Amino acid sequence: MSLKPAHCNETKKANHNGIVQPLLTDLYQITMAYAYWKSRKDQSLAVFDLFFRKNPFNGEFTIFAGLEECLKFLDGFSYSTSDIEYIRQILPSHIEDEFYQYLSQLTAKDIKLFAIKEGTVVFPRIPLIRVEGPLIVAQLLETTLLNLINYASLMATNAVRYKMAAGKLKLFEFGLRRAQGPDGGLSASKYSYMGGFDGTSNVLAGKLFHIPVKGTHAHSYITSFNNFDEISTKKLAPKEQGAPRDLLQLAIEYRKELISIFNVLLSEVNDGELAAFVSFAIALPNSFMALVDTYDVKKSGLINFCATALALHDLGYQALGIRLDSGDLAYLSCVAREYFRKISQIHNIPYFEHLTIMASNDINEETIVSLNEQIHCIDSFGIGTHLVTCQKQPALGCVYKMVELNGQPRIKLSQDVGKVTIPGRKNVYRLYGEAGYALIDILQRTTESAPVEGKKVLCRHPFQESKRAFVTPSKVEELLQIRFDQGRLCKPLESLQEIRETVEESLKILRSDIKRTLNPTPYKVSVSDDLYHYLHTLWLANAPIGELS
Repeated sequence: MSLKPAHCNETKKANHNGIVQPLLTDLYQITMAYAYWKSRKDQSLAVFDLFFRKNPFNGEFTIFAGLEECLKFLDGFSYSTSDIEYIRQILPSHIEDEFYQYLSQLTAKDIKLFAIKEGTVVFPRIPLIRVEGPLIVAQLLETTLLNLINYASLMATNAVRYKMAAGKLKLFEFGLRRAQGPDGGLSASKYSYMGGFDGTSNVLAGKLFHIPVKGTHAHSYITSFNNFDEISTKKLAPKEQGAPRDLLQLAIEYRKELISIFNVLLSEVNDGELAAFVSFAIALPNSFMALVDTYDVKKSGLINFCATALALHDLGYQALGIRLDSGDLAYLSCVAREYFRKISQIHNIPYFEHLTIMASNDINEETIVSLNEQIHCIDSFGIGTHLVTCQKQPALGCVYKMVELNGQPRIKLSQDVGKVTIPGRKNVYRLYGEAGYALIDILQRTTESAPVEGKKVLCRHPFQESKRAFVTPSKVEELLQIRFDQGRLCKPLESLQEIRETVEESLKILRSDIKRTLNPTPYKVSVSDDLYHYLHTLWLANAPIGELS
């Protein structure tokens, strides 16, 4: 009977995405596993670091995401009988039965996984995850862990950047139809919400992740109506009490008034659009929000919407607002707000002035920044393609590198210094200044003592000898914490809402110049003096010595 480690809490097996399984990997992981096994390396103990080399989107920070799915993957790691049979089919016929027997018994029970808290701001070269355990198992985890971390972190970071650009305006993810497949769509919804978005149009994501679901209607709903005769139900009961009233007739009367107020010709206002709005309002009187750019926003869409909203008001309901999906969004939003303001004054309806104006129309981060530099009256954005596909940068580029084997350091060299790995098992500490902002992250060998508050620490650039500085931290935060050990989760998984709050709090530790969009200040990542010399000694020992002739 195995004993539970003191630092781990007993938790139930975690439910996970059925797609995420050991076969969600590259073939070379399995062929390497066989070669390791053939070389009798099945008892070797390895340490791998998962990290990235450059922040995305020309920025200077990244949000770490995807850890929850990694832990669920480890928690359920094993090959099924059908998995083994499939591996037999794709590997050469000479491979011994004993290898397949070995695979069939593999689990992650001997793996230790250390990780930074999900939702934390992170930087290049910092190990987001440290995996320790049997070489073959640790190797087989590589592709899946990278798949789960790369897009999740990229997506969460993208969402945060949109949120910072939008300021206090609300953001909704509308990208399912443009996402890279169904799983990409679900991930986009999940990680955009983690990054600060206020909701999604994705109904399944709402169910699975408890994300607020929002939506209006498409242009096709408007164009499906040509005239008033196509409304089968014209009456609506008041919200409180009373006999049903003809909502269409009320809207027509208000439309006559609005045509006069805003100097519009009746011939310019589309009857089919009003029929669609009235029909939609009767179906959903408590959540009436209309798309107003099917025909002409000023001369038709706004007139028909306001007429319907006023008719709803007479029956005790409040319309929510409009969505603009084309045209000059800044200008049209101001026109819409002026319509609402004038109607609010004429009819003494205070809330009417503040009806929501949502903008969509292929919006990206630069669009939001540009709109905020203009005069606009937009309250929220519905964002799809550029958000969920991360069009500005399609991949983060996390890597998974062995840094130790059987207690001995391993290093990967390269003529590109940026690709040289930092060897050995390492801890990561975040050092804070007196103002409460993070000053620098420092990597240390696990044999070193942790930095101490109020005590001077020498922080060195890992590759440039002259770049070094003393830091006296007012606070020290150890970033890597054990999360999986002896086949168990070491603490309960955080909820999506808790991780969302971590993102919000973590961003507060960065100075504004690091977070800004244009020419952000790089955040410093350093190594201790001990690790610096350890790295360079190993580098020289492994680098070939050239010969001139």
